[in-house]
Amino acid sequence: MELVHSFQERRRATAWLQQGHVGDGITEPTGAEVTEDAASGALEAGKLYRYVAGVDQQARSLDPQEVQQLGDPMATVFFRQGRFPMTVQDLLAGLPQPETTANQQIYLTSEAGQILPGADLPRDPRFAIARAIAGREADLLISTGATGDPATTFLQVAAWDQAAGVFNYYMRRTPVWVWAGNSWLSLTSDSRGHGCFDSHVNGSVVMKELKQPWINWQSQSATIQLAPDDPLRSNPLYQQVVGGQNLELTVRSLVSRWTAARLAAVTADGRVAHPDHLMRHLFTTTTVNLASSATPSAVVTPSSGDLALPAGFWLNTDALLTDELALPVSSALPMAPAAHYVASLTTFGFRLEEKTSGFSQPGDTFFAFVVPEAAYEDYDVVLQMVRKKLITAKFAACALMLDFTNPVFSPERARLMTYVPTVATAVADLEGQIVQAISRAAATLQPDSPERRFTADWALPAADWPKAFAQRIDDYLAHVTKLIGASAAFDDYVRLAESRRRDFKAMRLNEFELTLPTTNIPGDAPRLRMREDGTVEPRP
Repeated sequence: MELVHSFQERRRATAWLQQGHVGDGITEPTGAEVTEDAASGALEAGKLYRYVAGVDQQARSLDPQEVQQLGDPMATVFFRQGRFPMTVQDLLAGLPQPETTANQQIYLTSEAGQILPGADLPRDPRFAIARAIAGREADLLISTGATGDPATTFLQVAAWDQAAGVFNYYMRRTPVWVWAGNSWLSLTSDSRGHGCFDSHVNGSVVMKELKQPWINWQSQSATIQLAPDDPLRSNPLYQQVVGGQNLELTVRSLVSRWTAARLAAVTADGRVAHPDHLMRHLFTTTTVNLASSATPSAVVTPSSGDLALPAGFWLNTDALLTDELALPVSSALPMAPAAHYVASLTTFGFRLEEKTSGFSQPGDTFFAFVVPEAAYEDYDVVLQMVRKKLITAKFAACALMLDFTNPVFSPERARLMTYVPTVATAVADLEGQIVQAISRAAATLQPDSPERRFTADWALPAADWPKAFAQRIDDYLAHVTKLIGASAAFDDYVRLAESRRRDFKAMRLNEFELTLPTTNIPGDAPRLRMREDGTVEPRP
């Protein structure tokens, strides 16, 4: 049976399929909600279907043996028993009752959540529900619309299968549920980047705004604005909403759970299967998190003093300054003069826009200076590879320091993927093979090539490289601290931030227009990079 051939993917984590013509499966967001239509009637109620975007041409029902192989709570509690809850309320009611309030946590997010009620635009609030079935760690992460008919708004679930060590991804398409794939399928060429894997890029659960102030989430930093008569206030799920700061801890734990299971599986026979799939977390930007200042933009005035921009804008602080690497950096992160930030809002025409509704409002996002930063997903894979001794801390540091002033979207780091094996490689040989391949290439290249610079760093003695790398970071931060006091230099940093935002906007993880501000910087402006002397230049 067909799963609505008139539906195709959209770049939106909350709606994996979109009504429209059948094309290449990649479309720009339209802002429209996924709707049920007559073609859904071809699906037979009371069955679980399979539809993996990029792999399957049409949906098919899973036979009982295939359903039996699914070991997550959605399968064991519902589908194996012939139960198919059509609303989030029925889903939650059908699960074993939580032993404590900590076993079920409900969160609320909306990109329009800090725009005052009354503005003519879709507010699109969504619930994220973390539910533990056995023990204290969440087994289900449920995403659904917070408004509208619960039977027709989107309803999606990431469910952890402990025996298989994967997340299974499900979506309700009335009158059925559809299995959309599992974590491993996020890594294969046909399905990677398609369907649910346009946001769950590496097979893990996603919270883009992972750190304080948890942009767009109701949290201890901000409350989502509702009109006094908003019917959402009477929704029992809304009345149980807790702060997004708790979801951060859950998401980090779930990401690490999948990373551990993944590494154990790909090294089970003493060899690393698909080493390129792992090393891209070190050498490339597979995905990003969004970070910002903890200060609301509206309260920043020219006399506010200094503004702390997000640490991840300057360098990958998580990877370089904590845990196994923990380089002994002594400098503080630069502080930006508030007057420069306020002036930049006018200079660059900052505004929030949603073209689909015609909404426009001058100024920055609610929290100031939102930028993409290195993702926790990438960091966690690198950290666990070091701890599992697939690579050494020195190797990770040499890769990260190659272009450390550009923690995301670095073509120079990405170039080193050329030297990563694509076939199964002995764990004990993996790092050495990559280093040897880079070193061989470096011998014939210019001194400023990524290969030559990596090789020079690799040659540093074991006792010296942490201090040498820390000194480079200290010098860089000193340069920025000196330059940022001048408005021209700060404007360059604004242009750099916009360059990185535009790289993010080209990713399928980019879902909503109001996530990031719009500026008057021309769309064809060159992409930029930061130099170690704190200056900004066009990116090669």
